Amino acid sequence: MDQKTSENLSSPQWVSIGHLKDIAPLGCKRVKRPLGVEGAEIAVFRAHGDAVFAVLDECPHKGGPLSQGMVFGQSVACPLHNWTFDLSSGQVQSPDEGSVQTFSVKTVGEEIFLDRGELMKPSGAPR
Repeated sequence: MDQKTSENLSSPQWVSIGHLKDIAPLGCKRVKRPLGVEGAEIAVFRAHGDAVFAVLDECPHKGGPLSQGMVFGQSVACPLHNWTFDLSSGQVQSPDEGSVQTFSVKTVGEEIFLDRGELMKPSGAPR
């Protein structure tokens, strides 16, 4: 969920993970979980039109690293078996079934923020 906002992000709820220029167009940056939190890393994508999305870096099908997949439009294809996920919802395209966990993203200017509370939850925990 890419949200461009002028909201005050100095609160401890939001963690800066870098700037848009840190991610190549149609590329990805991996973000590690905070120390002591179990779970896969987070894949932060710069999709078409500089929209920014964050998902768990693990395909639910066979655990493939989505960060290494091909990004097109606002989707990513898993590098192992080509399952294609909508980056905003995490839903896989049919005929496949399933979804990948998504994370809230905010951008202010060029700076990218992730929700600290969501990063602190183990993989698969509800938002």
